[in-house]
Amino acid sequence: MNKTGKTQNDALSPGYASKGFLIPVALASLILLITMGIRQTVGLFVHPIVETTAMGIAEVSLAFATGQLVWGAFQPLFGAWADKKGPFPVLLTGAILLACGQLLTIWATSFLPLALTQGLLSPAGAAAGSFSLLIGIVAARLPPDKSSVASGLISAGNSMGQFSFALIVQALINLRGYTTGLIFLAASSLASIIPAWFLCGEKNAIQAARPAIHNKENTVGLKQQLRIAARTPSYLLLHAGFFTCSFHVAFLVTHLPGEISLCGHAASVSAMSISLIGLCNIAGSIFAGILGKHFRMKYILAALYAFRALMIAVYLFSPKTETTFYIFAVTTGLTWLATVPPTAGIVGKLFGTRYLATLFGFTLLTHQIGGFLGAWFGGLAMQQSGNLLWVWYLDVALALFAAVVNLPIREEKTRTQAI
Repeated sequence: MNKTGKTQNDALSPGYASKGFLIPVALASLILLITMGIRQTVGLFVHPIVETTAMGIAEVSLAFATGQLVWGAFQPLFGAWADKKGPFPVLLTGAILLACGQLLTIWATSFLPLALTQGLLSPAGAAAGSFSLLIGIVAARLPPDKSSVASGLISAGNSMGQFSFALIVQALINLRGYTTGLIFLAASSLASIIPAWFLCGEKNAIQAARPAIHNKENTVGLKQQLRIAARTPSYLLLHAGFFTCSFHVAFLVTHLPGEISLCGHAASVSAMSISLIGLCNIAGSIFAGILGKHFRMKYILAALYAFRALMIAVYLFSPKTETTFYIFAVTTGLTWLATVPPTAGIVGKLFGTRYLATLFGFTLLTHQIGGFLGAWFGGLAMQQSGNLLWVWYLDVALALFAAVVNLPIREEKTRTQAI
């Protein structure tokens, strides 16, 4: 109980239940549900594409791995565009690119067309409607004490998308082939334009909210802010830890279905496992966002990464039954993208929210370099040794590295932002 008579654990106080909080968070969550629901189910298409084309697993993995890198590369570009010109043109462009990427994949029967569709168009479109932009839009409308919880709730939209899209897409692949699944994803992408219109057209638009809440942040230009960030050790350490996050996520998204198939289980086990990851990450993301109000976010990140290392080690020494994969999916889901709220929160603490979409976008670029390697290395391992064992061990080592490098981070604002 504090001096005002309210408990600190009242995460959804009247301020959080207000229209000004819930509506933008719900709309951003819905957009992320669609864009990341599409991104997180790409692994379900890897083996159908291999089986119906002349491409091998290494070629298909490289095309999808390129998409991981492109998704990250477009984060700061779209973030800077939204920071300068407003978010709706970015979200509209992203929806169209994402839809085109899915539809054109139907005719991608060799490496170069697949690299164009799933390595460029689709990930670029998803980047326009991903965490950095959506969290940046909403955080700019809220006071700092609410941004952590908002980030957690928005991240939960990704998890719900993964849970629902995995089951729907796998059912469509089983019934009508993978081209039907791609058509469904394209239509879903275009549907995201509707919540984007409402999010960007609200009375409390991002430009109107900034002067009242963040007027102290307007003294620094984007280029100067980027130079400050590049010289901030804590920001660079955050990049190093986030690099390993996507290695883990992209590796599993792309190759967990193959691992499950390698162990003799049906495709339905893969779909259920991916869905469970998404479902459990709803709780993980929201809980991480709430914890960010009460604990230093660097400790939350260190704990999440350490838990990943332990979880993978337990999986490696367990019998590969269906139950094992479901338990692994549940525990994986608890940390899956729970790293996003504390990472975005630290960026906001260091530099404010004026250029959060751009600065967090750069951390996601580093994040996706790790994703490129995770997806690609999995394909190389399968081609060279017929299993993923050495990539699993590398994943454990990287998770431990991430846990350690987050500990020296200082969460105080830089001098320039503290004026």
